[in-house]
Amino acid sequence: MKPMKPMKPLKEFLEEHQDHPIEAIGSYISEYIEHNWQTVLTVNQEKLMRAYNEGGDAAYGTFLNLLFLPIHRQLKELGIRPEPNFPGEFDISREWGSQEGTDQQRWMWSTVYSPEQERLGTIVTVVYHDHTQFRVPRQPRIIALQETEKEEVVAALSLKSPNFKEALEFTVEYEAYLRSLQE
Repeated sequence: MKPMKPMKPLKEFLEEHQDHPIEAIGSYISEYIEHNWQTVLTVNQEKLMRAYNEGGDAAYGTFLNLLFLPIHRQLKELGIRPEPNFPGEFDISREWGSQEGTDQQRWMWSTVYSPEQERLGTIVTVVYHDHTQFRVPRQPRIIALQETEKEEVVAALSLKSPNFKEALEFTVEYEAYLRSLQE
């Protein structure tokens, strides 16, 4: 089992990239995920399998909470606040993938605030997952956006992905699913 890879502290990284803070935060999180996502899966395999067996897909939330914990600690030390916490708000997230449910992706996002409570931008987390078993087929991806209002974020992400544009928000998708059960 390999240990988490040490990285330059976020504070130092941001001091070197002051001109574009949201891009710097996105780059830092991307690098952190690249070096640590598999370790988080391996180290917490039993806990994640238990979570999946007890709660199904909610286990992916457990994985993401474990993955983002060191990032949240560093942000808090700097007075930087994501709203909501990473990976983002599930209710407005969008998901699509294979008909079999084995290769899905869910896009969630958080607005990031400076210590002065100014909006710096948005961090989007793309989570790849499987609905037939607990499996993260590839590393989560991070997209940094300047946009912060929901409509602007949706428009920017719709330009990046036709699948995102066509997918429904979770709450809308779930309401349609519940209606289909009643019919």
